[in-house]
Amino acid sequence: MSRIGNRKLNIPEGVTVTVEENLVTIKGTKGELKLNVNPLVEVTVSDNTLVTTQRKESKEANMMQGTTNSLINGMLTGVSAGFEKGLEAVGVGYRFNVQGNKVVVSAGYSHPVEMVIPEGLSVELVSNTEITVKGTDKQRVSEFAANIRKVREPEPYKGKGIRYKGEFVRRKEGKKAA
Repeated sequence: MSRIGNRKLNIPEGVTVTVEENLVTIKGTKGELKLNVNPLVEVTVSDNTLVTTQRKESKEANMMQGTTNSLINGMLTGVSAGFEKGLEAVGVGYRFNVQGNKVVVSAGYSHPVEMVIPEGLSVELVSNTEITVKGTDKQRVSEFAANIRKVREPEPYKGKGIRYKGEFVRRKEGKKAA
């Protein structure tokens, strides 16, 4: 049995949840998110709590109940508090620049790499080597941050590259001189 699926989710103040058949809509101060729920799972809202239950007992329904509960929990957090992911560029000449709806990354290539910021996300320039990606949808925030990191992943010898804020890069020892 899924224990995550059985937990009751508290709806934060200022957040409204509506359930129509298999569509859950959550509105909050930061925005609105929608989720199509699997037909094996039923979502019920009473008072200030939200509960997911299985329509019929099966292994797939058990898995989907836990998944649905976790997704809705992330949506509740996103529309009330939001999500953010920090990135930092380490290396000589590595820097970020935000120009309108684009992030320009200088990461040691012969050209700067331009990335369009997806709709619903915002990028804040902390310094020229640090940025923060913010938004309501956890998956979209993490995906865009991962795409920026892919421009130049941290390498293990000198530690140069783009890494998440607070990420530990395991360093390797270089070649021994003969």
